[in-house]
Amino acid sequence: MKGKLFLVPAIIADDTQQQVIPKQVTDALQNIRHFLAEDIRTARRYLGSLKIYTSIEELQFEVLNKDTSEIRMAELMQPLAGGFNMGVISESGCPGVADPGALAVAYAHVHGFQVVPLVGPSSLLLALMASGLNGQQFAFHGYLPVDANEAAKKIKELERESKQKNQTQIFIETPYRNNSVFGHLVKNLLPSTRLTVALDITGSSESITTRTIARWKAGKAAWPKAPAVFLFLAAD
Repeated sequence: MKGKLFLVPAIIADDTQQQVIPKQVTDALQNIRHFLAEDIRTARRYLGSLKIYTSIEELQFEVLNKDTSEIRMAELMQPLAGGFNMGVISESGCPGVADPGALAVAYAHVHGFQVVPLVGPSSLLLALMASGLNGQQFAFHGYLPVDANEAAKKIKELERESKQKNQTQIFIETPYRNNSVFGHLVKNLLPSTRLTVALDITGSSESITTRTIARWKAGKAAWPKAPAVFLFLAAD
């Protein structure tokens, strides 16, 4: 009998386990002893915080990141072939979404292993839900270019696409670059375009605000170093 690959959601804000991780997840974890994670230390800490194992030391962890090769992938997935369930844990949110866990999922499908996604928080979907922007046509683009000129070019290109398709464009950024990315967006988007800044979603300082670029420019905004999602939708 083959094992199953469980996609285990992680918290996206500190100390929110009790609020955002459902019983379905903790029930499933009780039957999993083999895990893949980007960072083993944080994965251990997260599983320990759920208080479902008598000892974290009994669990087996392997690293899965963007540099994991196909050959290594076959080695990592051996427990499935042996009949053991495995879990993939993201650093934040849901595995496989802006996350190298997709490598494990792709391998499982090719080799006939069942994939079981577990319910948990996704900053992308929560931000989209709360934005008031188009939730039927949207695209996630990861990170904007760091270079200011390249960022401006990309923003304008995606704004044209947003207007043409009535499509919400979604980005994430590392916390220390929040103000830089916000500045690029406000500078390069048209005044009528609506921009959402979703900060520290599910956390104690959660803030989700949607305004036109004209309104953003009329005020002042300074963003703390907290996880953020940026979304925009061009006017018709």
